[in-house]
Amino acid sequence: MGPVEAAPARKPNDYASDQEVRWCPGCGDYAILSQTKKALSIAGIDPERIVFVSGIGCSSRFPYYMSTYGIHGIHGRAPAIASGLKIARPELAVWVATGDGDGLSIGGNHMIHAIRRNLDIKILLFNNRIYGLTKGQVSPTSEFGKKTVTTPHGSVDSPLGPCAIAIGCEATFVARTVDMNPKHMVGIIERAAAHKGTAFVEIYQNCNIFNDGAFRYATDRAVRADHTLELEHGKPLIFGQNRDKGIRLASGYEPEVVTIGQNGITEADLLVHDEKAPSPALAFLLTRLRHPAFPEPIGVFRDIQASTYEALVHEQIEEVRKKKGEPDLQALLVGPDPWTVE
Repeated sequence: MGPVEAAPARKPNDYASDQEVRWCPGCGDYAILSQTKKALSIAGIDPERIVFVSGIGCSSRFPYYMSTYGIHGIHGRAPAIASGLKIARPELAVWVATGDGDGLSIGGNHMIHAIRRNLDIKILLFNNRIYGLTKGQVSPTSEFGKKTVTTPHGSVDSPLGPCAIAIGCEATFVARTVDMNPKHMVGIIERAAAHKGTAFVEIYQNCNIFNDGAFRYATDRAVRADHTLELEHGKPLIFGQNRDKGIRLASGYEPEVVTIGQNGITEADLLVHDEKAPSPALAFLLTRLRHPAFPEPIGVFRDIQASTYEALVHEQIEEVRKKKGEPDLQALLVGPDPWTVE
């Protein structure tokens, strides 16, 4: 018997379909598509083992542009479709591409239940804080006071925090990245691909037509170091152009921004990130750090292991089979307890 040949290394273009990509020129979705293909090639997952599921919105064109299996579902129902698919075909790598409107408005209920069950699916939520496909209406993540065609006098809604919702649902993997930081993004998506369980990734994505510059503080090279905080497991929360600012806990479990070297403050006084902590308390606290009062964290908030829903379902099925034998559909249909309506 000859030597076993190694599988050929995958390239990003192996995951690219022959469909013309039809997003607006300059849209952040192009960067997400590019880095997703790159991350999958690094992970080495065969395209024929991957399924992308989407709902409705600009983000939901994603399955057309991937040379994988794909399902373009109905508005907000991508997590539900992905859940059924993963239970039926657990050997497949199932991904959800959704937006802040599709995933958190009409699809909010499906999203939280998919996350809390810890199905082994990966959710990429494109957050541009606007409804882009339907031409610029306020979305669940739009900031307070946002003026849009549906809120001409300013939104009076409190915006949802996608990562905070995921942490609140006890997600086993939660991360945030930015469309204009491709190196960071590909690393996050690669880690999501490797995670066993629900991996939820929020991606700050610019809509240059209807909400241009919504995340400029996190993308502009001149200021982003002072307004974002890159999370690193086991390291203190330090940020700033000069790496001289940090986050510590004040009284009452309240975070505060401090300057290292002032008033005797050292790195030892700062919070240390622990993405492996069993309790989601610290991860949730970090999701509440919001610009402009705080730098907004990017990176992995939480990465722990827990039993997946589909594995538990199949274990349960096997236990029943051992006790009762293989199911007989015909026997179920014809008996043993017929009844008559008089």
